[in-house]
Amino acid sequence: MATGGRGAVVAMAAGSTLSSASVTLFLLLVLPRVSQAQTFFFSFRQPETCGHNQYFDISALSCVACGSNQRQDARGTSCVCLPGFQMISNNGGPDITCKKCPEHMKGVTEDGWNCISCPGGLTAEGKCHCPTGHILVERNVNGTLLSQATCELCDESENSFTVANALGNRCVRCEPAFINTSKSCACSEPNILTGGLCLSSTGNFPLRMISTARYGELGISFTSEWFAKYLQSAAAACWVYGNLTSCQALGNMCVMNMNYYDSSTFDACGLFQFIFENTAALGTVHSVSFWRQNLPWLFYGDQLGLAPQILSTTPLPTNFSFKGENQSTKLKFIAASYDVRGNFLKWQTLEGGILQLCPDTETRLNAAYSFGTTYQQSCEIPVPKILTDFPTPTFYDVYLEYTDENQHQYIWAVPVLNLNLQHKKMFVNKDSSSGKWLLTRRIFLVDTLSGRENDLGSQPRLIRVATQISLSIHLVPNTKNGNIYPPLITIAYHDIDIKDPSSQSVKVSFSVTYEMDQGEAHVQTDIALGVLGGLAVLSSLLKTAGWKRRIGSPMIDLQTVAKFLVYYAGDLANVFFIITVGTGLYWLIFFKAQKSVSVLLPVPAQEKRFVTYVGCGFALKALQFLHKLISQITIDIFFIDWERPKGKVLKAVEGEGGVRSATVPVSIWRTYFVANEWNEIQTVRKINPLFQVLTVLFLLEVVGFKNLALMDSSSSLSRSPPSYIAPYSRILRYAVSSALWLVIGLIQIVFFAVFYERFIEDKIRQFVDLCCMSNISVFLLSHRCFGYYIHGRSVHGHADTNMEEMNMNLKREAENLCSQRGLVPNTDGQTFQIAISSQMRQHYDRIHETLTRKNGPARLLSSSGSTFEQSVKAYHTMNKFLGSFIDHVHKEMDYFIKDKLLLERILGMEFMEPMEKSIFYNDEGYSFSSVLYYGNEATLLIYDLMFFCVVDLACQNFILAAFLTYLQQEIFRFIRNAVGQKNLASKTLVDQRFLI
Repeated sequence: MATGGRGAVVAMAAGSTLSSASVTLFLLLVLPRVSQAQTFFFSFRQPETCGHNQYFDISALSCVACGSNQRQDARGTSCVCLPGFQMISNNGGPDITCKKCPEHMKGVTEDGWNCISCPGGLTAEGKCHCPTGHILVERNVNGTLLSQATCELCDESENSFTVANALGNRCVRCEPAFINTSKSCACSEPNILTGGLCLSSTGNFPLRMISTARYGELGISFTSEWFAKYLQSAAAACWVYGNLTSCQALGNMCVMNMNYYDSSTFDACGLFQFIFENTAALGTVHSVSFWRQNLPWLFYGDQLGLAPQILSTTPLPTNFSFKGENQSTKLKFIAASYDVRGNFLKWQTLEGGILQLCPDTETRLNAAYSFGTTYQQSCEIPVPKILTDFPTPTFYDVYLEYTDENQHQYIWAVPVLNLNLQHKKMFVNKDSSSGKWLLTRRIFLVDTLSGRENDLGSQPRLIRVATQISLSIHLVPNTKNGNIYPPLITIAYHDIDIKDPSSQSVKVSFSVTYEMDQGEAHVQTDIALGVLGGLAVLSSLLKTAGWKRRIGSPMIDLQTVAKFLVYYAGDLANVFFIITVGTGLYWLIFFKAQKSVSVLLPVPAQEKRFVTYVGCGFALKALQFLHKLISQITIDIFFIDWERPKGKVLKAVEGEGGVRSATVPVSIWRTYFVANEWNEIQTVRKINPLFQVLTVLFLLEVVGFKNLALMDSSSSLSRSPPSYIAPYSRILRYAVSSALWLVIGLIQIVFFAVFYERFIEDKIRQFVDLCCMSNISVFLLSHRCFGYYIHGRSVHGHADTNMEEMNMNLKREAENLCSQRGLVPNTDGQTFQIAISSQMRQHYDRIHETLTRKNGPARLLSSSGSTFEQSVKAYHTMNKFLGSFIDHVHKEMDYFIKDKLLLERILGMEFMEPMEKSIFYNDEGYSFSSVLYYGNEATLLIYDLMFFCVVDLACQNFILAAFLTYLQQEIFRFIRNAVGQKNLASKTLVDQRFLI
């Protein structure tokens, strides 16, 4: 078949006229076909399930029988000859041939290729066995095989001091510890054999050593197999011989015990301290008093109060800058690493995630060492992965590498704050005062070794994991060149009791924080708060005095105190707003724009005061907003209709069957129309709330302004997806969102005032024009004796007319063929602030009481005819009274018109009290809008801004904050309209059903 196939291929190459059908037939004949009955599964086998005379075929993934006279090797993937059989051939793997050795040569050489006569017995593998202290010799020096193997005794005499090695095939010199102690290769009593060393019992080294592993977090202590085997020997070799590796191993055991030191016990740290204190004559390393010659540097002394000196006395002789030619934003941390036996491994940079247990990309891992970038990383790691990845701990002494002005490289030792360290059975490093801290040097990430009790090859009973590692950088106060104090590594270990590893996991985190002393900033903030708070008190007192004058009450009562507190709440809210926005912008500008580092962002713990100020400001602003809302919906308002009847008509007399003449009734529709327009402008604002929210959200989320709030030095509005994204600063989020909100709001207000109101629509001025065209004035009292008056009396005498006459009137007015609209002849002033006398107010209240009887017009349909007639009569009485008051009919309740003084305008109060006559103040600024949303835009804008920011600070989500801000705007707008309609209907006798 194969040959025919190849011939067909040649034929195809030679002839070019074969049809496609021939090619198809050829492929069907040559190519292998898949039988419909063929399967693609087989039994699953593990190497350990194979029998002793089988091996695991790594290609077929199944167990295969070994050849004759063979058995499975130690790995289980090949075969070896049975004891008493020599190899004849070996082609690798299981392909070997075995032959039985003759009776007089039953032993097999160590390499398995030859048979040999043994001087003694045989091992289980069929090899020659020699007594202890002897070595097996199978060949001559030139490699010639001996007919009979010999067992040679190693010479332990003083001339040689040799002993058989671990393989039993060579004599080697005894350990120096044996020779020095016992002058032989044996460690006989009273000398002590430990850890492969022979120690003299007559030395001054402590013999009662404690091989205890302490797990203070769980309150558990037990004998560690690692400590039991190697603690005494490592300590003895370090003390007696000054062995550097043993000293490092002893230091590692002390670190594994969380640097726990008790002078009454000789555990790992006790032995280390004993050696440290008794080797003072050896001197120090690099003039560091805590670093003894031959020993590792583990402690910064055991005296309390040293930590503040170490951390905040001497700045590092290097500078950091974010921008410019001398940009320096890399923290070059390096570590000297050691294995658990004390061997030096290498110098290595911390980049690449050396201290970060959580896996991530190299770019994101290395971002931890970018100066000024606050770094946070956390994850959950299964215990089986920890046991696999960390069979033995690695220890690190961390340093910060820097270059001086002469370009010489130096390293600065980085201190460690171990939160698990106990001093006199107290966790002193968890204290908030640095004066009680005890700093250390060496750290490790995972210890799965010291928790093994009986066998180093068994599963550990307990493991210890560094669950929290934090690197904190402190800026030198008042620095202008980016000087920092020595960094501090804060580490917390978690002790895990291994019960069911497959179901256990541990949460770990790594962070880098940057701090500076906020004392000066707090003092400046307190000063600003005190000064502005004092001004707020004066402002509130002036507002309260103005309010007292406007209600016509000279007495200071509980209501006055409550009013003062409400005014003060609003002014103090503005103080908090100014301080928080100013503080936020300060940090945003000075942190992001600086070249040489002089300021660092407050850490989350330092932001608490700022967040408190924002919360207080919002609460007080909300109180001010609700106060204004209640004030607006409880005003007194009446529409004065100046229209007079036009002639008389004949009207049927009910019950008499006749007719009589009556005046033509004045239409109420003009009043309803004006009332509707007033109802519509109640919630008109100088900005579009929906546009405001969507624009700010677009700039934050889409354009990327939110990236300015990240706790890094970058001022870019975009971040690449592979790069590390720093956490957000709450202060910067507040600053960015506040700045955008205010800028967009001010742009809208300017656009509204400069363009929209001039060229498109000005609803406030249009309402005044509407009143004039409708021949209706608005009499509005926001306080008992103070309010506003809109003069809407038509200059044409009447407004209830047809279209032709209306157009004629407008034309005459445009051509100045009629008088002006103002209350005062030959003026255009139509809006006034009014301060009415108490007598005027009392007369108004008497009429108004009748007008609002039975709780307003909403119940008119169910009221009796007489009640309705009384209300209508009261309405006409009020209309007539207010019209006559405006026309100066009541000399005992007259008024006069004047301009407000500049100081009165600035302070928002009136100096002159209306005793006998009321006072009308000319008002060209349409200040009656103060009872509408329109006149309180600043309060509304700041309230919405602070609501947005408070929600964002709480949930760190701009989208949710924008949604809730717009939702509350609509809710309060609905409430304002609904309650305003009801109040308007009850005050003016306008049926609420006609208010849209």
